[in-house]
Amino acid sequence: MRFVTGAALAALSFAAPALSQNSTPVFSPDRVRAHVEFLADDLLEGRNAGTRGYDLAAKYVASQYQSLGLKPAGADGGWYQQVPLQKSSLADTNGSVTIGGKSFRNGVDVLFSPSAREAAQSLEAPVVFVGFGLVAPEHGLDDYKGLNVKGKYVAFLSGFPKGLPSDIAAHLASEKAKFAQAHGAIGTISVMTPTSLKAFSWERRAAYADADSYTWVAPDGKAHVEAPGIQAGAALHGPAMEALFAGAPRSLKSVLAEAEKNGARPKGFALKPTVKIERRSVKSIVNSPNVLAVLPGSDPALKDEYVVLMGHLDHDGVDETLAGADKIYNGAMDNAAGISTMLEVAHAMVNSGTKPKRSILFAAVTAEEDGLLGADYLARYPLPKGGKVVGVVNLDMPVLTYDFTDVIAFGAEHSTLGPIVERAAGLDRVTLSPDPIPEQGVFTRSDHYMFVRQGVPSVFLVTGYAGAGKKANDDFEANHYHQVSDDLKVPFDWKAGAKFARINYLIAREIADTPEAPRWYADSFFGKIFAKDQPKAPALAKKK
Repeated sequence: MRFVTGAALAALSFAAPALSQNSTPVFSPDRVRAHVEFLADDLLEGRNAGTRGYDLAAKYVASQYQSLGLKPAGADGGWYQQVPLQKSSLADTNGSVTIGGKSFRNGVDVLFSPSAREAAQSLEAPVVFVGFGLVAPEHGLDDYKGLNVKGKYVAFLSGFPKGLPSDIAAHLASEKAKFAQAHGAIGTISVMTPTSLKAFSWERRAAYADADSYTWVAPDGKAHVEAPGIQAGAALHGPAMEALFAGAPRSLKSVLAEAEKNGARPKGFALKPTVKIERRSVKSIVNSPNVLAVLPGSDPALKDEYVVLMGHLDHDGVDETLAGADKIYNGAMDNAAGISTMLEVAHAMVNSGTKPKRSILFAAVTAEEDGLLGADYLARYPLPKGGKVVGVVNLDMPVLTYDFTDVIAFGAEHSTLGPIVERAAGLDRVTLSPDPIPEQGVFTRSDHYMFVRQGVPSVFLVTGYAGAGKKANDDFEANHYHQVSDDLKVPFDWKAGAKFARINYLIAREIADTPEAPRWYADSFFGKIFAKDQPKAPALAKKK
């Protein structure tokens, strides 16, 4: 174990006392390895939510909680918060999108998913093109201005305008259906841009044409839908897009060319053809648990405030259609590594000799791979009841194949969690680096974001790109991410796993012990829209 110098500790004297490495417990590479080896074993069959393999993983995590003496934080005094998941499937291959009288089949030049609420649909309406379909006046976006879309489909360009901050742009793009609903539209049509297709080709998208879709079911028995007023939607490619823009005031080619320019804001207009979407859907329900435990806080004034340390327990299961002998998506790095980190931090918290002042909620959540569903359910129906979540640290797919020298905390620039991460990492002589892939909008793509949407300051921590990091991360993403090769044959550096757990322990300890709960910065976009009435920290001075 390495220790920082006295001068460095003095510089950090304003931090919580728990940040002294002299009181940090021992972190075991062997324990990290043992957790990953069990969770990524073939026996667990890829841990797909709602399957026997996932339930075995959940039982393992609960047994680890129990062995540490943590308190159950699930429903009815148990370890589990059952999340009712609805699976929706297309009933047959007869669904279609008809544009101006020409029919297109799913998976060729159109894509659509099953409905979460309707068994059979045939929805025909006029169409209005609405640019990127975004509303954010503070960023010069009001794509519905002057357009009447009530009772119509809206057609919008996929993605977002170039030049917007990536995390903000990713959030706005995820809200397109809500923007459409707010203006009275009944359906959405996504028009593929060259930028979107470069990031994710149509061929790759079309491979999911028959994929099931999932959502969680609320206590009232209704399937959760973000924009229930939007009754149907589809994405178009090639000939289908040309058919939609037939006779339009502007050609499809000119609109797509404008969309590729930095800062472009294509104006909307009515389209001539009508669109009809026809589909039949079938539904089934399965339960899959979030696995929850709490280490109660020691401070009577703070113990009802919770710091959440979380990771997703599920992965992609088994695919019998794959060629070759290996058909199991073991998810060793994604996300057995994150759960292992969380369990090692829990072990350290229990054995540190000093209880945290705030309570720590450890959460292994389900159905991340199906749309962040377990996290969304937990954020909306938090347990234990009566407590308040004040900060979230999410652990999702840290690449543990090298001795990292920096970490990335996606979202660090939005709240006072950023300096906490920086101080904790610095105690291990690890630096905090800025987002190296801002174009991917990572901050909005993992479980913590469901808590952000409920107004909770959150960060998503991974190993960084310094030194050997970029090569290691690029190699994993290219050769193992969401592939059956993400298994125990990946060359893990178990010492790096213990080091990553130590840093996350230090982060959680400071959040738990510092007098003031984490706050959004006054200029944070996410703080402004999701936590309008919460007290804010002063905006950070901009670096020149």
